[in-house]
Amino acid sequence: MTHTVIDKSRRNDRLAEVLIRIGGILVIVSVVWILVMISRVALPLFYPPSATVVATVKLPTSISAGKALAVGAEENQRGAFILDETGTFHFLKVADGTLSASIKAPVTPEGATRVVSAEYVGKSAYNLLWDNGAISSVAVALSSTKDADGKASLSHDVTPQESLSFAASSGIVQSFARPVEGKGTVRIDRLAGDRLRITYQLVEKDLLGNEKRNNAICEINDALPGKLTAIAVDAKGHYLYAGTDTGMLLRWDVSEPGQPHLLESMPASDDRQAITSLALLLGDVSVAVGDAGGKLTTWFPVKVAGSGEDRRLTRIHTLRPNSGGVASIIPSPRDKTLFSGDGREIHVDHTTSERNLLTIKSANPIIQAALSPKGNTFSALDANGALTVWKMDIPHPEISFGTLFGKVWYEGYDKPEYAWQSSAANDDFEPKLSLVPLVFGTIKATLFAMLFAVPLALLAALYTSQFMSPKLKGVVKPVIEIMAAIPSVVIGFLAGLWLAPLIDKSVLTIFLSLVIVPLLMVFTLFFWKRIKTASPLQRATRGHEFIAMVPVVLLGIYLAFLLGGLAEFQLFAGDFKQWLFSTLGVRYDQRNSIIIAIALGFAVIPIIFTIAEDAISNVPRNLTAASLALGASRWQTAWRVVLPSALPGVFTAIMIGFGRAIGETMIVLMATGNTPILSWSLFNGLRSLSANIAVEIPEAPFNSSLYRVLFLSAVLLFIFTFIINTVAEAMRQKFRKKYGRY
Repeated sequence: MTHTVIDKSRRNDRLAEVLIRIGGILVIVSVVWILVMISRVALPLFYPPSATVVATVKLPTSISAGKALAVGAEENQRGAFILDETGTFHFLKVADGTLSASIKAPVTPEGATRVVSAEYVGKSAYNLLWDNGAISSVAVALSSTKDADGKASLSHDVTPQESLSFAASSGIVQSFARPVEGKGTVRIDRLAGDRLRITYQLVEKDLLGNEKRNNAICEINDALPGKLTAIAVDAKGHYLYAGTDTGMLLRWDVSEPGQPHLLESMPASDDRQAITSLALLLGDVSVAVGDAGGKLTTWFPVKVAGSGEDRRLTRIHTLRPNSGGVASIIPSPRDKTLFSGDGREIHVDHTTSERNLLTIKSANPIIQAALSPKGNTFSALDANGALTVWKMDIPHPEISFGTLFGKVWYEGYDKPEYAWQSSAANDDFEPKLSLVPLVFGTIKATLFAMLFAVPLALLAALYTSQFMSPKLKGVVKPVIEIMAAIPSVVIGFLAGLWLAPLIDKSVLTIFLSLVIVPLLMVFTLFFWKRIKTASPLQRATRGHEFIAMVPVVLLGIYLAFLLGGLAEFQLFAGDFKQWLFSTLGVRYDQRNSIIIAIALGFAVIPIIFTIAEDAISNVPRNLTAASLALGASRWQTAWRVVLPSALPGVFTAIMIGFGRAIGETMIVLMATGNTPILSWSLFNGLRSLSANIAVEIPEAPFNSSLYRVLFLSAVLLFIFTFIINTVAEAMRQKFRKKYGRY
């Protein structure tokens, strides 16, 4: 019978061991699988872009490649068009190169016979400069559909844009026409002899809605530091950029009729190579400059020390150089990507990340090239009359390790910075997806919370285990453990809506309490020690000392409150927050790091307290008795004998609390202003990785750069947790060997 029971027990033990191992393996597999799944979403951020040739077709004999002024293709890579010097748009089927239709520009200015140049101005619109100096504008509509049998059909149209038309004028070499919002239109002409002329067609409305038209013409008379080689004008007609054969870059403010003003003239490169191409990037803030040496740089105005509020053009990004002179620059209509060509190669670069994304090579010299309105189709016409259409796959050009973890000089910023700003009100926004402010905010919130929670939790655990009466301990410990069950959203709600306004009104009280309360407690303890050992008061308070200290703490807080107003009036001119800003340059946010430290610390304290108290209570009583028998006081025994023996468990409690704090979401989300800034100030808010995921993920477009960066944030949180747990286990094992416990 005995052997049967023993054998059954052994079988149960082996079965339990197997089940435990299987459970442990399943937990590990589940954790690894979660990491794999979120990593799969984040990894495409770093996949290389690609350009796939859809088709290369020969132009029909009726179309001369040498007379082509512009090309284009639609988003599905099924249709393309070519504009020739007669002002006719020829629409082609990409699959076989057959001609679908030829549509002449709807408006031909009187006396004009051919088109000299065509400027693409966005949204499938072209400004046509005719041989008599007149300008007309047309919009091209080209799309494709497939029927049930899979056969593709093209729809196309060319419509006039009456708002942008200018009469004939002689001696024009190059011309730009722009609408001026609410004022009319402006035309900027490059004339023979490197003269620049500006023509304003202004429209004013009186109170009755009657229109009054005024024309103004002026020439730019500033001396040019060389021969003009490239010109660009922004979409609103406010700024004129020019490059010279001596490598000088010039910028004029032409926004005021009749008052063009030269803002600056500077060398674009150290070797003074001739500027061969200029183009405005999406948003018209940055200008791309290409020179005869193949260099490609981007510039935008920034504040310069000593210039007041004036902004001066500054070279911001230097991109991969071309092998030959930069003949053309085509900005992407969707982001800060540039297509630059030297005739045989097209380099695709993103300015923010300074990544060379692709290099497209052509067997023959390219004479015309264009991007589709969505930026996913690139078409190029070579000198042999072959039209090639590429399908572009560049999903996340703005993402690199530099933009995620390094300083980046963004448009509108005066220096390179770490910044997070995922969206804006306009479409030409430059995404700022640096994870550094979020990692910093996570670390800051965790450290401040731990600084608040660890001393309180450990001292409370030590007192509860070694000094508190068993009866009172049976009440206090369960109450603190129940605190761990309070939902974090409730803590965050109270911290954001009740605690933050309360501290905002009495911030000096908090700081004075940190001084007055400890001093009062030390003062009280000094007299407490004068009480006789066997006195009735000491016997009554033994094990209940903290109850006697509660009035002392409340008295200290009350004194701090009374002195706070006096100190604010005498030392800070009656307004501490204004003094902070005016004297130290620190802005006080109502939801700041103080709120986070208290709220997040409150959530962490029960975990640290419970685990640490269990570890301290499990120290063998014979160690405590031996220490007391040798004459040590109860405090000396607790501090020098009990606490070192329980150190592995105490350290585990701290690390588990650290892990709890670093992954907290709702408290950090609700108790801070969610400001992604790099500042150790107690008076500023922060944004953590977990809170950022909660804020951004509902609005992140599926599979967009933002969407994948948020999953990358989750991977980082996973890695942080893994590192913390690994370090904690290594340290626990070290303490275990040193103290021979746990």
